[in-house]
Amino acid sequence: MKRSFILILLLAALSIASGCLMAESRWIAKVGISLFHKGYNITKIWWQGAIAVFIVQLIFFFIHFTLYQMTHVVIGRIIHFILLLAAVGGLYLTCYDFQDDYTHQLLGHHFHAGFYLIWAGWMMTAIYFLFSPKIIKLPPFPLDKDAPKV
Repeated sequence: MKRSFILILLLAALSIASGCLMAESRWIAKVGISLFHKGYNITKIWWQGAIAVFIVQLIFFFIHFTLYQMTHVVIGRIIHFILLLAAVGGLYLTCYDFQDDYTHQLLGHHFHAGFYLIWAGWMMTAIYFLFSPKIIKLPPFPLDKDAPKV
């Protein structure tokens, strides 16, 4: 967990950047959010969006950390790789949705980039735990009671 501090700081920086980018949507999108899509209201103020994104990133981090601690090395790497593929799939589906849906096109490129950073943060977390060396603690070597003392 000590080495993970740099990753958490990087996720915090990505969250701030994501919150700032999502707050810079077009004015027509802000009107649409205020009138029709009230679930996106949190993205209108940058620090609220950044806090929400950071909470999501921490949830992803603690899921990966728990899997890292509780699983065997090989099984853990397979699970982290599967979660990395899920993040890449989510990024692809987000790109497709932003290009296909007209109301999402109105949000603008800054808003889209903010959501892409969320997926990038999850991918960074998955890659970090995928390649982190796991220290395996071996039980102490039992000494033979009948062996001569050296």
